[in-house]
Amino acid sequence: MNKNILITGATGALGSLTAKVFAMQGHNLILFDFDSNKLDSLTRDLNLPSNRLLTQTLNLLDANALQTSVETALSKFGSIHALFHLIGGWVGGKTFVDTSPDDLEFMLNQHVRTTFNLFKSLSKPLSGNNWGRVIIVSASTVTNPPGKSGVYTATKSAQENMVLSLANELKEFKVTANIIQVKSIDVENKGTGSTPAEIVSAMQYLFSDEAAKISGARIPLY
Repeated sequence: MNKNILITGATGALGSLTAKVFAMQGHNLILFDFDSNKLDSLTRDLNLPSNRLLTQTLNLLDANALQTSVETALSKFGSIHALFHLIGGWVGGKTFVDTSPDDLEFMLNQHVRTTFNLFKSLSKPLSGNNWGRVIIVSASTVTNPPGKSGVYTATKSAQENMVLSLANELKEFKVTANIIQVKSIDVENKGTGSTPAEIVSAMQYLFSDEAAKISGARIPLY
């Protein structure tokens, strides 16, 4: 059965490949991003019929706008089966002395507040299908932070803990929530991390029915 998948950060290197791969498998896509021009470009690349695609330009920090967009998606597709939360953002290479309050606020916004808003808006829709998937991508350094990465690893750790908590909240509804940890996203295939294709392959497995018993897991893809 084809599913309705919501992808955030849809126009990034990972998000756009994710959209293309899952579209090729016949699933319907709900794509959220803040860049309307890039969304338009991705829409042209996907070349999907209008009944299989919904794009929304919004800031995930705006809880009301997010709720409206989720309701728009539910109105169009009737349900949302999966959330792939793929928004990136990194502030690092700075000691605590050199890290500004704005750096901390940016990381909290990118990783913690967007995740909170999404989980708040999507928990009920996801739990209503008796099947669901939530996947985020995180960093291998979260569980053993190096120096000069304080605000990044702290906020990614908070995000991971929200995913683990969601996994327990929604397990009775057969919704899984998992974390794919990478050293880095190796967009140019330089051998420095995990390529988008490798990450999407892991996502495909976690999305599959064969992975129904995997939830609340940190998957080491590094």
